[in-house]
Amino acid sequence: MTRTRLSARLRTRARTALLCAALLAATVQTTAVTPAYAGGPGHDDRDCVKTRGPLDGRAREVLGLARRAKDELHLKAVQLRVTVDGHEVLTDALGESMTNVPAEPDMHFRAGSVAFAHIGTALLQLVEEGRVRLDDTVERWLPRLPNARKITLRMLATNTTGLHDYVTDPAFLAELAAHPFRQWTPEELVGYPLRHPFWYAPGTSWSYSHANYVLLIAALEKITGMRIDELLEQRITGPLGLHDTQNNFTPDIPTPVLHAFTSERGTYEESTFWNPSWTTAPGAVITTHICDLARSAQAIGSGELLSHRAYRTLLNPGTVGLGGGTATCPATVCLKQTPAKHFGLGVIVVNGWVLQNPSFSGYAAIQAYLPSDRLAIAVSATKTATTPDGNMAQQVAERIAAALAPDSPLAV
Repeated sequence: MTRTRLSARLRTRARTALLCAALLAATVQTTAVTPAYAGGPGHDDRDCVKTRGPLDGRAREVLGLARRAKDELHLKAVQLRVTVDGHEVLTDALGESMTNVPAEPDMHFRAGSVAFAHIGTALLQLVEEGRVRLDDTVERWLPRLPNARKITLRMLATNTTGLHDYVTDPAFLAELAAHPFRQWTPEELVGYPLRHPFWYAPGTSWSYSHANYVLLIAALEKITGMRIDELLEQRITGPLGLHDTQNNFTPDIPTPVLHAFTSERGTYEESTFWNPSWTTAPGAVITTHICDLARSAQAIGSGELLSHRAYRTLLNPGTVGLGGGTATCPATVCLKQTPAKHFGLGVIVVNGWVLQNPSFSGYAAIQAYLPSDRLAIAVSATKTATTPDGNMAQQVAERIAAALAPDSPLAV
């Protein structure tokens, strides 16, 4: 495989699909089968197992869609959980983790940018408490950052700084492909974008950069005096009962493990324990299971931990209208942010859905919540040697959304 094709695969895998829409508040109540993991406040059952008992019509439809998607997309494993108003519609796992090892719902996988949704909510909590303001510039916490007197916490959290993304830098991609077990430091990661001029003056456009959250994490740790993993456990995962969502300072994954495989380097190989330190700063490199992911989708997507005012900011912190190609930033980088599709504060908003969709190193996942229907969809997927490029968990979720909420397409 040529380096050009290899870099294209890596860019496709690592790039976050943007975008979003203004959300409506409404209600939809449905009858659910007996929950295997309610995951709501005060619920002590931590089991994450396949739905027990006879399936109702919706559950059978969702399961049928997932089975067809697994076959058509040539997936190795699919884990899924769908809830309405916090009540289980279906929890299941299809395929294999490894040869002759069936996938199960409680198997843990890497959740990547789901941490950004948690960080965005934690930042808004600090703002509500008067600890900081979104429009505080960052020179007191990040004095060595170029443009620190112009870059604000809001810009870091919403990807409007103008910093390049190291994940699309050819030099970084070549090093990552050659050394997938390398341990990266935040300084090394941010060093790649700082080799380039800013795409635009901070705050004047929109472009995705993983460096923004590496820097935001550093700022939050200085603001609070806490490591980011401790801050998120205190403010997000602990209060929400996400007992199987945790940071990992090493490439280890808590057991049981959903194993991953990929052809990103030209040969189909296991990638389960490739080092994920490049994905963000230490303390926010998380793993989870599908029941926690569905609970996270519901809580973050509904603004459960925020005031109404902060929730509105989460959904549109000023990004709508930004982006679009210019002489200095191509339209493929400075993506236009519209009311229907835009980046919020750590989340993506698409036709009313609030989501995050990590995809890297053979793992793909999505957490998506539709406030108008109180519908949460969580999917994780792994690959065979013939799986197409792209986030296949997202494609499975899109099919489920089309069946359960046809008027609100989950078209990322």
